Amino acid sequence: MTQRKNPLELVNERVKEAIADAIVNAGIVAPEEVPDIVLEVPRDKAHGDLATNAAMQLTKIAKRNPRQIAEAIIEHLDTSSASIEKAEIAGPGFINFTLSKNYLYPVISLVAEQGDDYGRINVGQGQKVEMEFVSANPTGSLHLGHARGAAVGDALCNVLDYAGYQVTREYYINDAGNQVVNLCKSIETRYLQELGQEAEMPEDGYHGEDIKGFAKELVAEKGDTLLEMSPSDRAAFFRTYGLNKELEKIKRDLGLFRVNFDIWFSETSLYENGEVLRSLDELRDRGEVYEQDGATWLQTTKYGDDKDRVLIKNDGTYTYLTPDIAYHSDKYGRGYDKMINIWGADHHGYIPRMKAAMSALGNDPEKLVVLIAQMVSLFQNGEKVKMSKRTGKAVTMEDLMEEVGIDAIRYFFTMRSMDSHLDFDMDLAISTSNENPVFYVQYAHARICSIFRQAEEQGISIPDYAEIDFSKLTAVHEYDLLRKIGELPAEIAVAAEGYAPHRLIRYVYELAAMFHSYYKAERVITEDAAQTVARLALLGAARTTIANVLRLVGVSAPDRM
Repeated sequence: MTQRKNPLELVNERVKEAIADAIVNAGIVAPEEVPDIVLEVPRDKAHGDLATNAAMQLTKIAKRNPRQIAEAIIEHLDTSSASIEKAEIAGPGFINFTLSKNYLYPVISLVAEQGDDYGRINVGQGQKVEMEFVSANPTGSLHLGHARGAAVGDALCNVLDYAGYQVTREYYINDAGNQVVNLCKSIETRYLQELGQEAEMPEDGYHGEDIKGFAKELVAEKGDTLLEMSPSDRAAFFRTYGLNKELEKIKRDLGLFRVNFDIWFSETSLYENGEVLRSLDELRDRGEVYEQDGATWLQTTKYGDDKDRVLIKNDGTYTYLTPDIAYHSDKYGRGYDKMINIWGADHHGYIPRMKAAMSALGNDPEKLVVLIAQMVSLFQNGEKVKMSKRTGKAVTMEDLMEEVGIDAIRYFFTMRSMDSHLDFDMDLAISTSNENPVFYVQYAHARICSIFRQAEEQGISIPDYAEIDFSKLTAVHEYDLLRKIGELPAEIAVAAEGYAPHRLIRYVYELAAMFHSYYKAERVITEDAAQTVARLALLGAARTTIANVLRLVGVSAPDRM
């Protein structure tokens, strides 16, 4: 379905056309010499709604003073076709435009028409994007770093989808390394201890309470029958059992966190289907590896890495890089236009070697985008909450969901750019005050819902939008709201292209602030019936916009608070 253009986009196009026509009609340059017209929104509202530096762009070609050029442009400007109320010269030759506010009125009916889809655009043009995020080792509970990756990754997927991309969400299960062996041994040790036998935890074992819980369940279910198995069969049983239990827990926690994946990709499958050996053979065939000191090396320095990397150690075992190369090669083989990974802060140095490996296999490294999610520090009562992953006393994502709530975590974890460190204030996150940004935004939505309930109680309803007299909207706060609502599609585009869902948090907070200011300054339900209906329609558009943005970042929009 082709959606009609946003009024802000339309007015920008018309102003650009009016400027280009004025340049030609004034005889400043020939039509083919007219540069691309650039429009910006002035930071100071006193400077109007839009500004251009077109006059300064033309000085070299026209060989005239920029202010003279600006004067000529204004003199030949068709203001009516572009909703221009006033055009003024500023500084060395900027032209500031104040627009007739009636161009904003169609924003309201556009939001009503598109509803839950308001803000959808098609900058992605159906390109296929794979997003791999979280991908925590299946050896314990998800922690705060995983929670941040989940919040930001899911929000970015939603934004990309809204921007017209085909998005596939993927979780890579690290189920083939030593950590899984240690998991199995840890569960087996706890099982034996639960049966009253002597057993020591492995050196790198997992001491979490969940491991003890699994052992208790096994004893209750199986008794001591597992002792009758051969050591190899018992190890295989504990591997399958442990992985299934840990993955069940991860999937449950992510589901509660409103994050779901399309693909759960097993590292083990890369060995079972021969992908690891195939990737190594291809690198050898391409002359990209060499043998030295009994090890097999990949020549990543050829592609910008600071040193070559080992693929097979001198004891014959693979490094972590080897199956990762096979995994990313598999992604390329699936035909995605772009593959986006969200990795933790400790993986920053891993980026150049993975891009180098993809180049060595003949893949376009620009298709692989790696985003880094920095660490989270937790604060409560003004003090940093200490965490220890292996003592069983770590603050997990599950703990945080129970104590703080999903809405606050999703909002706060997406609020900052993912490449910046995040201090999470638990006390602020659970407070019901305007200092709590998620409360402040949700309350704007709930307050608008309350206004509509009041209107309904008084028998007031919004008629067909063609019958509404939007000229009744004349207050400055109303123009501010209208323009902000109209900016959502452009914000979606910037957030998608810059992989920056935190922009939408800032946007929805500013929109909520504008509504709260409007609510304090103006009555919505007035003695003027036509004005009341116009204002309700405006607030309906604000409510839809707030709800849409909150949904994109995984936060609910309550009707009552």
